[in-house]
Amino acid sequence: MIRVLAWRWTGACIALGLAACATPQERAAQAQADVERMMAIYGPACVRLGYAAQSDAWRSCVIGLSTKYDLQRYGPSPGYYGWGPGWGPGYWRGWWDPYW
Repeated sequence: MIRVLAWRWTGACIALGLAACATPQERAAQAQADVERMMAIYGPACVRLGYAAQSDAWRSCVIGLSTKYDLQRYGPSPGYYGWGPGWGPGYWRGWWDPYW
C-alpha cells in the first residue's frame, strides 16, 4: 500500500515538474518582456539624466537603475556558503574564539 502511494506521489511530482518546464522560446519571450518593462520604467529617467534615447550609454543607465532598484528592494545576494551579512562562521562562536 505504501509503495503504491509512493509511486503515485512520485508520478504526480514528475508530471507537475514537467508541466512547469518552459521552452527556450518561452524563456526568450519572458526575457524580452523583462527588457521592455525595464526600458518603459527606467528609460524616461535616463533621458532626463541626459542620455540620448536608444544609445549604448542609455541602455547602460537603464540596466544600472534597474540593478540599483533590485538591490534596494531585494537586498544583496547571500555571501559565501549562503551566509548573509553578519552570518559568518563567528556568528555562533564569537569572532575571537578559537576554531576548536
